[in-house]
Amino acid sequence: MTDYITEALKSESLRTLKKLIAIPSVNMTNGNERAFPPFGKAIDQALKQTLNICEKMGMDTFYDPEGFYGFAEYGEGDETIGVLCHLDVVPEGDLDKWESNPFDAVERDGVLYGRGTQDDKGPTIAALYAFKAVMDSEEVFNKKIRFIFGTDEETLWRCMKMYEAHEDFPDRGFVPDGTFPLTYAEKALLQVKLTGPGAKKMSIECGTSPNVVPDRAEYICENTEQLSAIFDKMEIPYTVEGKKMTVLGRSVHASQAQDGKNAIALLAKGLVGFQPHPAISFIGEKIGMETNGETLFGKVEDEITGELTLNVGTLTITDTYSEITLDMRIPHSHDKEAIADKLKKVTQVYGLDYMEYDYLPSLYVPLESDLVQTLWNVYKDKTGDDSEPVTSGGATYARSMPNMVAFGAHFPGSESLAHQENEGIKLDEFYKSMDIYAEAIVRLCCR
Repeated sequence: MTDYITEALKSESLRTLKKLIAIPSVNMTNGNERAFPPFGKAIDQALKQTLNICEKMGMDTFYDPEGFYGFAEYGEGDETIGVLCHLDVVPEGDLDKWESNPFDAVERDGVLYGRGTQDDKGPTIAALYAFKAVMDSEEVFNKKIRFIFGTDEETLWRCMKMYEAHEDFPDRGFVPDGTFPLTYAEKALLQVKLTGPGAKKMSIECGTSPNVVPDRAEYICENTEQLSAIFDKMEIPYTVEGKKMTVLGRSVHASQAQDGKNAIALLAKGLVGFQPHPAISFIGEKIGMETNGETLFGKVEDEITGELTLNVGTLTITDTYSEITLDMRIPHSHDKEAIADKLKKVTQVYGLDYMEYDYLPSLYVPLESDLVQTLWNVYKDKTGDDSEPVTSGGATYARSMPNMVAFGAHFPGSESLAHQENEGIKLDEFYKSMDIYAEAIVRLCCR
């Protein structure tokens, strides 16, 4: 089996990745599609720079004139293999927790640190340079390959809705934004906003995103001694600075909420009897520290994708309104409307209004399919690892198109730092994934 990745290619790909990391491609417009570019100048810069990289590799490129997406393709044939990537990143989070600037790609002890190194700029560059490696090896393409670059994956996927409205889907392909060996099934994603009354004597602004378990929840309290006693009794971790009390949790991606500790839920747990409010009472009484929503919905699970995952992502209370955002990952075989109906009935009791914010249907590509078997065999042949394909609560781009699966670039057993401070990718894994992608491109496009 050919080893496609040369030392020269490694050096070039690393330089390219560092330049891409330097672009702070965070959504700065709150998704105002009437603006141009729709998601901010930095995201647009990342898209144009990536298309320029593709042009230099010999691909034909297309830039959506409205700035929602772009693609690059090479080869001809009756079938098109897609590689779907995204160039937007989540906000940097708490800068005090970063050991270096999140948009200055820094190497330390064999790891490249920077926002987007794992999600998804690192895997995107690995896949692109895998293509270049195959080109340099003079393999003959008998199918077309199309790299599709999205700009709104971390928010509402409006880039993919625009792509669907104007372009043809690939026949099949993969998304380099998951875990090896591959993910063949994903839970449905439902994000909702629950709005209600404000509170004249309460001001809370906690959390950064529905899909991140918050690790801090701040509350201004006139009687810190009394609330401290409550927190101590409940064993809620916190700090006090003047009148500000900060509840401490542990941040993880919402799809793995069970591995984190939700600071908003902890705060609500302590405030339920101390400072009653509909939003606080709902979180404290109907969710608490549960991450499977059992109190709200009963047991929701299936054999393919496991149990439902629930995260309280943000909480806002001002003098005029309140808002909770929830992130739910619903097992493949369960009905989203049934979940929504149950939630609406409970929130009405608390005087909260339900609004669907985002929904993505589940993904399922059978294990026995040619796509799954081909990619799985590539991974096994390249690594000697017989790990089986997995299911996930994460929402990858794979579900935005038919016959797509998430294929790496995160390796089993390696620490996942996506969406966290000090996000980084091990360089040996970066190059290893590049070699795996090169073999996948050969088997899908050349043979």
